[in-house]
Amino acid sequence: MAHTIEVAKTGRANCRTCKKPIAKGELRLGEEVPNQFAAGEMTFQWHHLECAAKKKPGPLKAALESTTVDIPNKADLEKLLTESAKHEKPSTFPYAERAPTGRSTCMVCSEAIPKGELRVAVERELDTGSFVTRSAGYLHPGCSLEHVGETADAFFQKLKPNSSSLEASDLEALKSELEA
Repeated sequence: MAHTIEVAKTGRANCRTCKKPIAKGELRLGEEVPNQFAAGEMTFQWHHLECAAKKKPGPLKAALESTTVDIPNKADLEKLLTESAKHEKPSTFPYAERAPTGRSTCMVCSEAIPKGELRVAVERELDTGSFVTRSAGYLHPGCSLEHVGETADAFFQKLKPNSSSLEASDLEALKSELEA
């Protein structure tokens, strides 16, 4: 199983995004997720295609690439998908983005990362005293190689696929800052 696009067999499923029913015969996205009632099994969460384009661009893109179903408004969906992918928070570390605020601090040099500047996010363990959790830790691109201990080119190849919110010019600037 994988993410899928299919015609709704009944009208009983509700869209997990907008909570409204998905009508019988309407195209829908099935997002494959772990089944919470049966360990090790997978199930689907259903979404209207338009809702998925706005809130689930990654799964919808994967399903569009593999589907054989004729989608009447595919061009419109792909345009909406491209726009919403720019705002989707990456779920895989490491990734790079423009800092949305000026509150983050570089883990290497302890200096602030100004709002709008490029930053690199890596996974870190955070000990709160009563439990340990994993979260994002932020770095200046120039400080990131010292933290990860990799070459600029190798680290850039890991960052690039996870940094979907960056434009091509941002990726070039990121590569330049890593190599500097």
